[in-house]
Amino acid sequence: MFKWHEPQHHTADFERSTMESLLVKETPLLLPLNKEKTVYDGFITVQERDFRIRILLPPDHQLKLAKLHCCWQLKQLLCGYGHIVKQRLHHSPDLVSFVLELKTVLEVALKCRPECHSIPPPQYYSQLIIEMEELGWDKLVSIDTEFRTLRLRAEDSSGRQHVVTVKLKPKHPVEAPWCSADLPVPLAMTWTPQSSLGHVHTQFLLLLESLAEFWAVLDEIDEKTWVLEPEKPSRADTMRRIAIANNVSIKVEVDTRHPKMLPECCLLGAEHVVTPLRNKLNANMHLWNPDCSILQNLRDVLEIEFPSPATHEKSSFSAECGICYAYRLESAIPDQVCNDPRCGQPFHQACLYEWLRGLPSSRQSFNIVFGECPYCSKPITVKMSTQKP
Repeated sequence: MFKWHEPQHHTADFERSTMESLLVKETPLLLPLNKEKTVYDGFITVQERDFRIRILLPPDHQLKLAKLHCCWQLKQLLCGYGHIVKQRLHHSPDLVSFVLELKTVLEVALKCRPECHSIPPPQYYSQLIIEMEELGWDKLVSIDTEFRTLRLRAEDSSGRQHVVTVKLKPKHPVEAPWCSADLPVPLAMTWTPQSSLGHVHTQFLLLLESLAEFWAVLDEIDEKTWVLEPEKPSRADTMRRIAIANNVSIKVEVDTRHPKMLPECCLLGAEHVVTPLRNKLNANMHLWNPDCSILQNLRDVLEIEFPSPATHEKSSFSAECGICYAYRLESAIPDQVCNDPRCGQPFHQACLYEWLRGLPSSRQSFNIVFGECPYCSKPITVKMSTQKP
């Protein structure tokens, strides 16, 4: 009995023909540019959006050595998914499989970026130009390539420069834009279908003026004292940690609505130094004058003069942690100090906590660890490190 064997090249041709049929079905806008069918160019459609792509295949049509070229919109959309696309390209058995995998990745990327779901109509762009001409092009700091995200500048009455980021919706101005700025309070905007970028800018200026006194109070602290934290204060920061002496500081939380009222205060340092200051704060609290600045009131209540850039070097207050030998650990600076007057070594809270936890002689009660100072062996305690949400 004779067995009939189908020629191998016929099988390969049949498989290639089947693959091409499936490819046309899945991506009818992606077509081969040459007879060898090693170069495909066209569009891949996902959620009614077309993205230009070009796929270069080697002569044997193996995807392991294939190359993918994308339009800038597709590159932007796939930002963060590059390694996944490359993996799919090199491990897919054929071009159809890869195209299906790419569509899946694009669908996920579009879900994560809802603003990419639809392209605005032509009147969106004409409306945007009209609004910018009314507002003034000098107010525009930048705009993204999709004409969706604008950054607008504003100057308050004291000459401070501010920027508001405005993300427009595809149905602008029917839909309210999303706005954000470097502010210590929420940026709440009122919006109607008749509103414009000018309305956003005007409301932003009004909010800036309501915070003018708050920023004036903090600007005085930043200019006339050594601020240990934050390292680079932003307009949204309401806290300042001010140096008083070596390893001694005060942390103040300023109220945005009543910036000259007595703020929430926390004295940091060795107990034998902090206790007298705390006693003065409690005894002189009645002297607080809401007509004066916070800095002047702190001077009067604590009966001290704060070191300033005019009188001291910042290095005088930048003592390194006695465990990691660094001043700044991520954003934290040493805020735990040995209470022994002869020692006074500062530590990062996280460093001291981990150090004491590793000693067999230490004991823990709830969130406090009791142990010995790594330098002088005197008793020292530290609270468990807490991460900000």
